[in-house]
Amino acid sequence: MTRYTWATMIVAAVAMSAGAAQAQAGSQCAPRADIVKALGDKYHESVAGRGLINPNVVLEIFVSKQGSWTVVASDVKGRSCVMSVGEGWDSPTITAAIPGA
Repeated sequence: MTRYTWATMIVAAVAMSAGAAQAQAGSQCAPRADIVKALGDKYHESVAGRGLINPNVVLEIFVSKQGSWTVVASDVKGRSCVMSVGEGWDSPTITAAIPGA
């Protein structure tokens, strides 16, 4: 992952924890349940890993068997924002975490 992508994710997470991300992200933010459903239905992605950014924000990585991936940040109020997307995910550890893989 490039430094730019990491920097973007960190800045977005900090902004989200401060409440500014909702205004900046626009249509890329929605209730977590809606984003999870859309990622599953449209891209066949499921959560493959997660970690805390801070006590108010969780970062999750969704991955499909085809290799597409999405990074989502969710706050304690259930609001989630798509931080980054891509193709070509290849990790035995993540693949092993995908149900049915």
